[in-house]
Amino acid sequence: MGFLAGQLVASLLESFGAALAHFPGGLSALARLEAPPWWANALGLVGLWIGFAGAIGFAYGPGGLMPLSEQWRLRRGDVVYVVLGVLLQVGVDLAYRPFHVKDLNHPVHHLFNGSSGASFALIAVMTGLVAPFFEEWFFRGVIFRALSEGLETRSRRTAQVIAVIGSAALFGAAHGEAKQFVGLFALGVVLALLVVRTKRLTPSILTHVSFNVTALVALVAQRAGHS
Repeated sequence: MGFLAGQLVASLLESFGAALAHFPGGLSALARLEAPPWWANALGLVGLWIGFAGAIGFAYGPGGLMPLSEQWRLRRGDVVYVVLGVLLQVGVDLAYRPFHVKDLNHPVHHLFNGSSGASFALIAVMTGLVAPFFEEWFFRGVIFRALSEGLETRSRRTAQVIAVIGSAALFGAAHGEAKQFVGLFALGVVLALLVVRTKRLTPSILTHVSFNVTALVALVAQRAGHS
């Protein structure tokens, strides 16, 4: 529900932005573009996060989900999760290479090809830092934990297995990119296991940030090579 609400708010914000910018064709034309203008991508992300925030607020309020006691605690050894994110990004890239999948970088180009300079920096901050925060709180902090705790009548281990797989599958599907699903699912599994192991959200957020930033660094290097 939170994801669907976020998509609706994103569409409303993008329509509003298209009207302000007098964009020819409005929202339907934006949806067909390979490289939408930066403001459309920014508004789309903000709309999605509003939906996530609403779902998080409901889960921790009327939903009765209790936050992890130390979910935001940062520890000195957490730098290892930054390294883990880099290794996961490299590992996913290497795993895909033997299959010669075309347009694997389509999501990144879709977000960034319509931006440059300050707008590129804005989208980079939104996708590299802000997006992992909201996605981890939503998919791991709410969906994973709700599945895990809600299914404990079966057995704790079975509930956690179902929650890890279920939250990772929803995480991959939510990105709407069929070719990237396997890699995103694998990332989702690792991130959920980090929550199981550490009882915190900070490790999964740091890993997710590092994963995204590594892709951004590769994009910047690619752009510099073509300049």
